[in-house]
Amino acid sequence: MGTVVQLKNQINNSYFQLKSSVEDKLILVEEKIKSKLISDVELVQKMSGYHLDSGGKRLRALLTLGSAKLCNYSKGTRDINLAACVELIHAATLMHDDVIDNSSIRRGKKTLNKIWDNHSSVLLGDYLLSRCFEMMVEDGNIEVLKLLSSTSSKIAQGEILQLQHQGEVDMLEETYLKIISAKTAELFAAATKVGAILSEMKSKEKEALEFYGRNLGLTFQIADDTLDYNSELKLFGKEIGQDFYEGKITLPIILLFQKAKNEEKKILKEIFSYTERNKENLDFTLSLIKKYDIIKACYQKAQHYINLSSSSLSVFSDSEEKNILENLTSFSLSRNF
Repeated sequence: MGTVVQLKNQINNSYFQLKSSVEDKLILVEEKIKSKLISDVELVQKMSGYHLDSGGKRLRALLTLGSAKLCNYSKGTRDINLAACVELIHAATLMHDDVIDNSSIRRGKKTLNKIWDNHSSVLLGDYLLSRCFEMMVEDGNIEVLKLLSSTSSKIAQGEILQLQHQGEVDMLEETYLKIISAKTAELFAAATKVGAILSEMKSKEKEALEFYGRNLGLTFQIADDTLDYNSELKLFGKEIGQDFYEGKITLPIILLFQKAKNEEKKILKEIFSYTERNKENLDFTLSLIKKYDIIKACYQKAQHYINLSSSSLSVFSDSEEKNILENLTSFSLSRNF
């Protein structure tokens, strides 16, 4: 048990090392986000205040700051402004996500749409996106503007693609990867590439950081989707079965359907055709996931993207920043918060 705890601590340290290395700038990112969410409209102020209080890892902002530091950016505060911008894009997508999925809990607290309503949540998400575009224009770099506006468009398309395949237990793995690439990995890729753009790096370094971020994002989302069915890891703070109850088709269900026997496939299709699923349905699904060792299969898939992500930073000279970002790939798979 001691060895497992030590390993977890070592993995989580990569996140805290990144946070520590840019802590002074992260504080300024938080201040920038708060200042951008100030509104004369009382409801906007209440909802945005509640959102800020809910916390979050600020991983995408950290990736922007860390990538800029890796590329020796030192010309001003553009990294702070764009790290805040990336976080606001992420926050807006979460608000829209919760409405689409009819979610009630996020980060251990009630979602905005459950406290207020769907209309308000969608509009607040729109408000955040509009503030992002103001910040992009203020930055004045056309490459950044193209990248982040394109990323916002791809995220929306990923949401629609997921809706298009809602409840399809026989979804192709390729389709799943397209969905999480658009919904999650694109913003990770943009966050890391922005750091290289700010530093006026060559195409090789920009592409390397974009590739790093994209594969890190894929690993992160596969791990997150797998946690939903991993009853051994309740300590991770994610409620087991949340995606299941919402009817989301993710990698564990896709791989399970591939391995299941015909009768089991029939029951799985029936379960995901229901408007609502219950604990009995979840217990049945979890028993099959254990039977076919699906958790291990998911982590093996994720390991492929870890290897791609970590090796992509070879174009950079050895440094503390490079080492932290390389180690972060393991955090994305095995984090315990």
